[in-house]
Amino acid sequence: MAAPDRSTFLGRRDHALLLTAIQTGLRVTELIGLRVQDVVLGTGAHVRCLGKGRKGRATPLTPQTAEVLRSWLTERSSAASDPLFATSQGAPLSRYGVSAIVKRHAGAATACCPSLATKSTSPHVLRHTAAMRLLHAGVDTTVIALWLGHEGVETTQMYVHADLSLKEKALARITPIGAMPGRYHPPDKLLAFLEAL
Repeated sequence: MAAPDRSTFLGRRDHALLLTAIQTGLRVTELIGLRVQDVVLGTGAHVRCLGKGRKGRATPLTPQTAEVLRSWLTERSSAASDPLFATSQGAPLSRYGVSAIVKRHAGAATACCPSLATKSTSPHVLRHTAAMRLLHAGVDTTVIALWLGHEGVETTQMYVHADLSLKEKALARITPIGAMPGRYHPPDKLLAFLEAL
């Protein structure tokens, strides 16, 4: 996120695009299809997109993303029907263009995070990141499915299966075999100590 040079017009565009992609989890076709009019700021900030099967959906924006998009829209000062993220000539970005932006900034970020050099980066990785962040925040998979525009929860389940840390947390909640279920009863010495505080 810090790789784009925000002192330049294209750097500010790339920063807004990457932040929107990571936070919303939009597919690359949904991202490049966004128009200025699809961004709703203020209370209940969100972006509206047309997803797979020409199904419309609204995805909420965090205050940080809303603020970046507010600045971007002020700078763009374009018509409502113009592409939100355009080339320097004003045309909509292509799938290839977004892929090139992601790869370029991931390459630049390897200076600070060398492990990125061995990882595959693509716009879909940003979508996957959004899903995993929601999952780690404890958001239910049915909500994540709606958020990402999945037809069914089955598609979203792959994120759960891919995440070992969630499985480890679930395992930690389970009572060990042979242990007596129930509440913890502290010894009297501990209670006396705590009461003396």
